[in-house]
Amino acid sequence: MTFEISLSPQVKELLARGVRITNPCTVEIGEEVPLEAISSQGVEVHGPVRIVGSLTAIGPKVKLGQEGPVTIVNCQIGAAVELGGGYFVSSVFHPFSRLGNGAHVREACLLEEAASGAHCVGLKQTILFPFVTLGSLINFCDCLMAGGTDRKNHSEVGSSFIHFNFTPHQDKATCSLFGDVPHGVMLNKPPIFLGGQGGAVGPLRLGYGTITRAGTILRKDNPTEGLLLGNTSAGREVTPFYPGLYLDLPRRIRNNVVYIANILALYTWYLHVRKLFVRDYWDKAVFEGSLKALENVLKERRHRLEELAGKMSRCIQMAERVLQGKKKEAVIAQATEFEGKWPLMQRVLDQGLAEELGARHRDNFIKVLNGAAKADYISTIKALPPETSRLGTSWLQEVVDGIEERAMDYLPSCR
Repeated sequence: MTFEISLSPQVKELLARGVRITNPCTVEIGEEVPLEAISSQGVEVHGPVRIVGSLTAIGPKVKLGQEGPVTIVNCQIGAAVELGGGYFVSSVFHPFSRLGNGAHVREACLLEEAASGAHCVGLKQTILFPFVTLGSLINFCDCLMAGGTDRKNHSEVGSSFIHFNFTPHQDKATCSLFGDVPHGVMLNKPPIFLGGQGGAVGPLRLGYGTITRAGTILRKDNPTEGLLLGNTSAGREVTPFYPGLYLDLPRRIRNNVVYIANILALYTWYLHVRKLFVRDYWDKAVFEGSLKALENVLKERRHRLEELAGKMSRCIQMAERVLQGKKKEAVIAQATEFEGKWPLMQRVLDQGLAEELGARHRDNFIKVLNGAAKADYISTIKALPPETSRLGTSWLQEVVDGIEERAMDYLPSCR
């Protein structure tokens, strides 16, 4: 008995255009994929690979499947990206980013230039600034990480690290900031090092230059720069737990608001700065995909905060039942205020306000940037004089602070 191997028209066309496919009979390309969106310049496809989705774009010198099977669904992949193996859906990979085998990358992830991860990395709505590096066996969903200046001086997440993003109260208002946007985009801050076999309980905020010992579980905000952190007490070994009773509501709400404000700042940075570096088809695909990813992150974060507001009736009931004195009064006041004022807060947490805030600093920064000799994005930003970087940071910090202040003004009991 003989078998005749038949290649799809899509695979045949890519081969004819010069795409290197080591085993063409194991490659599936959906009919909806625009083949002109797959570069023929130095692209390598190894082993079993499935590429689907009308929004998929694959830039020059991309390597897929060097380490294992790959599935790509509606991803925008910039030049010289390497995806060793795994599942990648509706996410964006800027040039020179890389992930090893066994990756599981779900919707709205954004890996900027030279961000990378080793094998078995799980991401969802994760934003990694340039050069951020993840080890192996990591779950790092619903967070943003910045810090570092280049490939040798980069923020690092050690192997077997987990960002805990689901609470026993059954909510996911748990997004965390490792660094921030206003300083992180300037690529001049000290790196963050999260030791392996550790974790972070979201939502929390961590400052630049922070180092955590291996095995550390972060449970509190530490925005001060340059700290060496170890494990802190998780409380008494045995303590009552009341589902739906939020005893840390002010911190939880504020951290979510600050996270959303940072994403809005990053969105406006893309609109005004990143767009200046769009030079070809794949730059455009990555740029537009990044905006879409950020929009999806914002939608998800607002939704999760709205869900939290919807749990306040239960919180009030539990507080009335199990708390006493001033603590009872405080929790009831906070929950009542949040439940009633959420619609007003929601209006603040939109893109329109981000465009209004910091306009003077923004216009001055863009004017200087337009006058600078522009190479690629990374080289241009790193070459900015310190006073120009500070100007850009001031613009974005005004966006973050303005949104945070306006949203939290509706909750005086949470100050």
